[in-house]
Amino acid sequence: MPRVSLGYHRAMVTVLIAMLASPTSVAHAAEPPFTVVGVIVTPHVRASTMRYRRDPGMADGALVRVILRAGPQGRAWSRKDVRFYGRTGKELVDSGVWAWCDFPGDEIGASEPVLPGELTVLTFNTRASDHGIGTTVPIALDGTDSAATITLIPDDVCIAAATFFGPESAVRVDEAVIHVVNNGRSAVRIGDVRFRQPVARNRFGTLGSATIRARVRTLPSHRNVAPGETAILLADAPLDLTHTLVEVDLRQGRHARTIYGYLRARPESFDISGGWVSSPASDGRSTLTHEEFLKTLAGLHVNTAHYTEVEGYSDRTEPDGLYARYPLKRFGHMQPVERYDRDDMLPRIHGVEFLGEPQYGGGKPVPPQEVWRQLHPYAPTRLPTTVTHSEEAVWRFYAGLSDYPHYDAYRVNAPAADAWRMYDRWHGQRIGWGAPLETIGDMCRSLRDMSRPAPTAYWSQGPHHGWSSYGGRKRTSPTCDEIRLQAYHALASRITSLYWFNLSLKSLLAYPDTMAELRRIGREIRMLERVYLRGSAFRYAQVMEDGTPSWDLASIVAPEAAAMFALDLRYRPDPDEKVFVFGPPRKATFAFALPAFLRNPTDVFRVDADGVHDVSFRRTRTGVTISDRTHKVAVYIAAQTPDIRQDILKRRLELIQRERDLGFDPVGNPSDLEALRRLLPRQAR
Repeated sequence: MPRVSLGYHRAMVTVLIAMLASPTSVAHAAEPPFTVVGVIVTPHVRASTMRYRRDPGMADGALVRVILRAGPQGRAWSRKDVRFYGRTGKELVDSGVWAWCDFPGDEIGASEPVLPGELTVLTFNTRASDHGIGTTVPIALDGTDSAATITLIPDDVCIAAATFFGPESAVRVDEAVIHVVNNGRSAVRIGDVRFRQPVARNRFGTLGSATIRARVRTLPSHRNVAPGETAILLADAPLDLTHTLVEVDLRQGRHARTIYGYLRARPESFDISGGWVSSPASDGRSTLTHEEFLKTLAGLHVNTAHYTEVEGYSDRTEPDGLYARYPLKRFGHMQPVERYDRDDMLPRIHGVEFLGEPQYGGGKPVPPQEVWRQLHPYAPTRLPTTVTHSEEAVWRFYAGLSDYPHYDAYRVNAPAADAWRMYDRWHGQRIGWGAPLETIGDMCRSLRDMSRPAPTAYWSQGPHHGWSSYGGRKRTSPTCDEIRLQAYHALASRITSLYWFNLSLKSLLAYPDTMAELRRIGREIRMLERVYLRGSAFRYAQVMEDGTPSWDLASIVAPEAAAMFALDLRYRPDPDEKVFVFGPPRKATFAFALPAFLRNPTDVFRVDADGVHDVSFRRTRTGVTISDRTHKVAVYIAAQTPDIRQDILKRRLELIQRERDLGFDPVGNPSDLEALRRLLPRQAR
């Protein structure tokens, strides 16, 4: 039997709170100016498989969110009055104890009073090893001796994922899908679900004393969550697009407690984006003003692009205008804010992104506190922020900075932060032109676990005309197989958007063979996007055979179904072509665990761009076992009802019809490909 080494890690959230009363005043101790409602402790993690020239150090810190409630009476206070270890947040960052905090004392609303009964959430990310997991942290107000202490211990029950949904053109959300994971030793029972939001936009750092109670349906319906199990909460509640405290009540035996999550409520959609899509065409105008190029992007199922405004495209919003017919969500600086934080613009925006790669910073990394400072002006708005992480060795110190974090890292013939020749993956054969493809999944899980419960995204390697040759490789862009596997290692970790680097006209035409694969992956994402969006990562395991990696197995669990991934690790570097080569399909048996409420699926099948395919499967005590003949990428669905198969088939037919309705196919029609080539400036051909 193949040996399975489990590599699944969940960030867990808990708190040990001890209120310390001042011995000098009994009355003061009875009614302190604040109480600690809860603490969310998200441990730092590092992917142990990554290789670097210098030791990145231990991941022994944490992203910490402290929830304070103002007392019913007594001294008025604001966020700038709070002290940890007797020092301000700015002092702790400047001294190197913390990497960053959101209460340096000069932030927007720092002096705004927290009124009796109101809450505020103070966030900091630890840096110094002697101030990380397991340490106690005293909290007080400036000039007082009334204090509380918190202990940075992660909880054994956590909110692993929370995503929000609303109508496509809505400027509010009305549904949340919340995944609760029990990593403890005893069962818990799910109780009420509540939300808190800022009392007003100009007081965005203060949460109201009143809660928004949700109408909740749970899976499993009996609400009991055994050790090692997960529950999904479908919560209906009207929410604004702003920072939100999620509260889930639990009962553990005779004891009641509440777990928390803190993130921006925003309507989740699986956006497929492209970098560098706006470039000069042969007529000097942007490529986005040409219908042939817009149809090409639409045929790849791209709905987002890294741009803000393009004259002749984004301003053509009339019914027959280019933007109205081929809309691409914006992904950029979004300044001035007043132009974009409008009801009519919000559905057209993916996120705010303007900092490049701050962990690289062109050779001079941007400190986390400076990243926070540049993003902070967007906090009062309804615009979600994003940060491009690029160095897994240090990105734990940047955890929590943005609403929707993502990263970029490419595994073949591209600049990289890790040391490719240090990977001993192929029995002593070390290469300089590539790195193990599966490390994409390792990095995705690292970023995901430090960002919970917020979703994450990934810049995936596509065709690019501008890379030099690495390690003597002749093809300077990835092959179709290399593109597919990198994307799927990310998808299997549960991302909710994917950005191709890049989809410039010049890059697509430099490697036209990749367009068919890009379209195939885009179609497959759209076929299963409901699972990606409403799901959460469930299990990950690596299957070894004869001491060699054979398969990566991962699963995503959603209310209606589970997606199960088998990703082929039995590939090898070709010494002549210097590309990764996969073998032919082979027989394999995969064992996937499922949560209790999905352990008796009515239907199990394989899905790809060509349709759905029957497979041999057997229900087991913990999930399903699937026997198949496959290679590269296999995606299986375990469905609760037969309707899921039909829904996926229907969705596929709709997508194919949409591709055909474009009336332009540079993948299958040489004349259309030539029309694209004519758009290139003559000097670029």
